Amino acid sequence: MLYVELGRTGLKVSQIGVGCWQIGSRSWGWGAEYGEEEVIQAIRTAIDHGVNFIDTAEIYGGGESEKIVGRAIKEIKEKVIIATKVWPTHLTYDNVLKACERSLSRLGVDVIDLYQIHWPNPFIPINQTMRAMERLVKEGKIRHIGLCNFSLKQFIRAQEVLKREEIVSNQVKYNMIEREAEKELIPYAEKNKITIIAYSPLAQGLLTGKYDPANRPRDYVRRINILFDEENLKRLLPLIQLLKEIAGRRGKTPAQVALNWLIRRLEVIAIPGAKRPAQAEENAGAADFKLTDDELRIIEETLRNIRIRKTVSLLKIPLRLLRG
Repeated sequence: MLYVELGRTGLKVSQIGVGCWQIGSRSWGWGAEYGEEEVIQAIRTAIDHGVNFIDTAEIYGGGESEKIVGRAIKEIKEKVIIATKVWPTHLTYDNVLKACERSLSRLGVDVIDLYQIHWPNPFIPINQTMRAMERLVKEGKIRHIGLCNFSLKQFIRAQEVLKREEIVSNQVKYNMIEREAEKELIPYAEKNKITIIAYSPLAQGLLTGKYDPANRPRDYVRRINILFDEENLKRLLPLIQLLKEIAGRRGKTPAQVALNWLIRRLEVIAIPGAKRPAQAEENAGAADFKLTDDELRIIEETLRNIRIRKTVSLLKIPLRLLRG
């Protein structure tokens, strides 16, 4: 396994983590096809293979994700770095403190290693939120402060209002196809020793090679994702074929190639989901090889020739989804 420092904290974090969005979820067919014991074994398998970073959130499964993670690490807390998130409707000073207490209880831990703001909320002053985060650090309930989905301007503003602590990470969507973070966030993070945590590193499974225009995912979460639009899946076929070719030559899977592309180019932490032990083992195996310069060049050339449609017609979204 490869490890990087989390910000300037001295904590060594595995570059492959476990993302827990689906864990405990049952809405829209997302995460409903597997059992709790299977997920717990997947998390423990990941840890057995050197993974030490588990990322969850209070909103995932309405708190169920945190509870399941807590049960999975109950006997091995010292081996893991736990990250969770506070939802944007809970960002007032008092509500941040209360949300943290609830997360601590669900996780069954005394301290959260990395406590993150899940999304910015323009209706709540950021200084109020960050004062609460600093209090939590002072009280020993969290160790470090992170952000998620913050633009560069929002990130800088959040750091400016802190009096004692540093923001150590920014979690953003980042994968081979969705590379918006490379414009501003990643250069700033590299310059200022801030860790980028890449969620959706496999583009919700698209980069595993399982899907194509004739085999689209059935769950609603991915059916309304523009990447899984039939036209986009057609446009992405050259990339998927290339991932399969490289994987075949290297004795790896397309998912492992896509994850290796992320962690070998930059010191990011990728947090793919792991629903089953075999999947956790596969994810960890993305760190034990290195793509060659020629492979990286060919991948980049292929990506440059792909143009993704960015918008989808509302007429293609099932009416029951628009109604919530």
